[in-house]
Parts: sequence; structure tokens; C-alpha cells
Amino acid sequence: MRVAVTPYDPSWPITFETIRTHLVAALVDVPILAIEHVGSTSVPGLAAKPILDIDVVVERPALEDAIAALVAAGYGHEGDKGVPDRHFMRASPIGEYAEVDRHVYVCVEGSLSLRNHLAVRDTLRADDVLRDAYAAVKLDLAEQDVESIDEYIDGKNDILQRILGKAGLADDEREQILGVNTAG
Repeated sequence: MRVAVTPYDPSWPITFETIRTHLVAALVDVPILAIEHVGSTSVPGLAAKPILDIDVVVERPALEDAIAALVAAGYGHEGDKGVPDRHFMRASPIGEYAEVDRHVYVCVEGSLSLRNHLAVRDTLRADDVLRDAYAAVKLDLAEQDVESIDEYIDGKNDILQRILGKAGLADDEREQILGVNTAG
């Protein structure tokens, strides 16, 4: 299979704001701390899979309420998928925003998964050279036949470790992230 990686699309942040508004409405009764546009679509100029990654940030006591509110809004809860304190919510293929391909995660404030997402985003926004190096790796992987998305993710590990190192994540934190991102 080939992973679709496309040039940066300036409509991505606009689309995020539309989905953010929808999420705020769905979570009106839940004390959320933030809704963050993360992942490659959040970095101006970065080639990306055309899928928005969105983190809904909550304190631990609000986690179950946030998940329940998103389920009520049509999302499917698929658990943490092996990533502590990050719950994957599958968007419904039906409804007002069905055409927007997105991954929504409910993340516990301060969790490593959230710090990972924010560190990669913020570092790449601030460093054009590292952003372009990351884009080159992604585009190269998109030209290869891979067995699964896990193989694509695994292929980005070296550059992601450089990004996370520059962001200041500790060695043990980077090792934990590498463990989650390693295929097989």
C-alpha cells in the first residue's frame, strides 16, 4: 500500500476551526482545557496525510465525561490503542462534518502523548529546516510500498526522535514514544 502525503493545504487550519466549533458545542457540559490542532496538518508548509489530528485536553476527572459527550455527538470510542491517557474517537461517516477526515483524541492534561503532539507541532512550526527534513522523510515514505500504516510510522522514528530531542523531551520520554511508534 502507499500512504497518501500531500503538499500543505492552507485550508487545514480553517477546517480545524470549523471542527473545533463543533467539538466545543458537543463538549459544552464538560470542563475542557483546550482543543489543539496537532499533527502535520497543523504545521504551515509541511506535507501531510490529509487527516486533521485534534487533541481535546481535559483533566483526568473529566476524561469519562468528555468521551461520553463525544459518543453522544456521534463519535465512536476506540479506547487508548496502547497509548496511555489518550483516547481515540472515530468520527462518524454520517452528519454535518462527515467529509472532514480527522482523528480526535481525548488527552489527559500533562500526559506524554499530549506533550509529544505539542512538542512536535511547536518545534516544526519554529524550525523550517527540521520541518523540511521531516517533510522529505514523509514524502520518501509515501513513494514506497509499505505493508501497513505502522510501517510508515516506524519509518519516521529517526526524524521524530531528532524533533523531540530538540523540543527538550527527556531520553526516557523519547524512548517511551519510540516504543509506541515502533512497528511489530
